[in-house]
Amino acid sequence: MIQLIMKKIILVTNDDGVHSPGIKALFRAMEPIGDAYMVAPDRERSAVSHALTLHRPLKVEKLGSNVWSVNGTPTDCVALGIEKLLPRRPDLIVSGINRGGNLGDDITYSGTVSAAIEGTIFGIASLAFSLLSDGPPDSKLDYGTAAHLALQVARFTLENGLPYDTLLNVNIPNAAIKGVRFTRQSKRIYHGAIHETKSPWGEVHYWIGGGKPFWERGDDTDMDAVMEGYVSITPIHLDFTNNAAMDWLKRKWGGDGFSVG
Repeated sequence: MIQLIMKKIILVTNDDGVHSPGIKALFRAMEPIGDAYMVAPDRERSAVSHALTLHRPLKVEKLGSNVWSVNGTPTDCVALGIEKLLPRRPDLIVSGINRGGNLGDDITYSGTVSAAIEGTIFGIASLAFSLLSDGPPDSKLDYGTAAHLALQVARFTLENGLPYDTLLNVNIPNAAIKGVRFTRQSKRIYHGAIHETKSPWGEVHYWIGGGKPFWERGDDTDMDAVMEGYVSITPIHLDFTNNAAMDWLKRKWGGDGFSVG
C-alpha cells in the first residue's frame, strides 16, 4: 500500500507589505520544506500591533501563484489565510523578514510579531523574523543570510513543534553572525519621541517617532545578544498572567482587610 505524504503548508506574511524584499526572501527560503503561500498587506503596516479590521470589508487581490495582497493588517492576513485562502490549515506561519529589529517593548507595537501572535492563537506554530537596520532607509540589508537562518528555525519548528501558546521572536544582526542565543525580552523606553510641529496655518500637530532609546542591559536579553553579533531567539508566551504578582495580590488584599460591598 502506497502512503501519500502531504507536503507541509507554510503561510508567509509580514507588516512591511507584500512587495517588500524581506517577505520575498522569506517566501523563497520556505520552498525546500513545504508549499509556501504569501498573504500580506498591500502596503506597509508597521506598528499596527494586533489590530483587526472590523469597521469595513477587506479586499483581497491575487498577485500570482500562491500570493495574495490584503488591504488590511497583518492580523487580518493571517486570519484570512487560515480561514479562506489556503487549501488547508497551515502547518507553520512565518512573519517577516522585517526591516528593523523587534526587540524589547517594541514587540507590543509590532505588526510582524502580532501576525505570529495571531497564528499562535489559532494553535499553529508561528515565528517572527526581524533584521536589524541601524542605517539610513536606503541602506542595504543582508536578507539572504537572514532567510537562511529563518529556514533553519522553520525546519526545527516543523520537526519539534513549540510549547503551548508560545511563538518565537527572532532578531538577526545585519553583520557577521557569531552564533545564536536564547534570550528574554528586554525593557526599553524612548525619551523625546513626541515632536510638536505646526501647519502653515499655525495649527499644532504632534509626530510620534524617533527619540533616544534607553535599554535594560543583561547578558540574557534580546538587545544585548544582537548588539554583540548574535541572533536572538526569544520564546514569547501569550499568557500575560504574572503569577508572582498574583501571590502578592492575594497576600496584600487579605492582609489589609479589603472587602467588596
